[in-house]
Amino acid sequence: MDSATFLTGQFLLAMPGIGDPRFDHSVIAMCHHDDSGALGIGIGATVNGLGLHDLLEQLEIAPGVAPDAPVHFGGPVETRRGFVLHTADWGGQDTLDVAGRWSLSGTLDVLRAIANGTGPSQWLVALGYAGWGPGQLDGEMTRHGWLNVADTPAMLFDTAAEERWTRGFAAAGVDPRLLSSEGGRA
Repeated sequence: MDSATFLTGQFLLAMPGIGDPRFDHSVIAMCHHDDSGALGIGIGATVNGLGLHDLLEQLEIAPGVAPDAPVHFGGPVETRRGFVLHTADWGGQDTLDVAGRWSLSGTLDVLRAIANGTGPSQWLVALGYAGWGPGQLDGEMTRHGWLNVADTPAMLFDTAAEERWTRGFAAAGVDPRLLSSEGGRA
């Protein structure tokens, strides 16, 4: 795989002591990473007090058959913009294939399809995203802060948000209880 796209379709886990409280215990599903920058959707935390039915009501979409699933905190950028990570069995106006592992949609057609029962078989809704400019994430990856993990799409669809950070470290063979939030000195 091209070194400039190696993170697409993987998960970034925030290491203890990353230094930015917005990313403490974050799990980010990386959807795009190339020379122009990177974009990921946070999947490790949900928005307190906001369910899918509330969001659909705000958008004037009848919830139909959609379960009232939690809405995830996708990241600190454009927190009013919504995204849906979903299985590849559905595609819409702007659906992006993410390395053949899952899909990303950001228009209302996916929410309407979910409400109608004609959408993807598995999905996750998030508000906001994590974004990096050209070379920014590559630089951050060389310092203490992020661990990239190649886990299965079950990380998205079959694991509770509060369990994803621990699951990610387990997939990498790391016990997060043994990690320090402080760097050493040589």
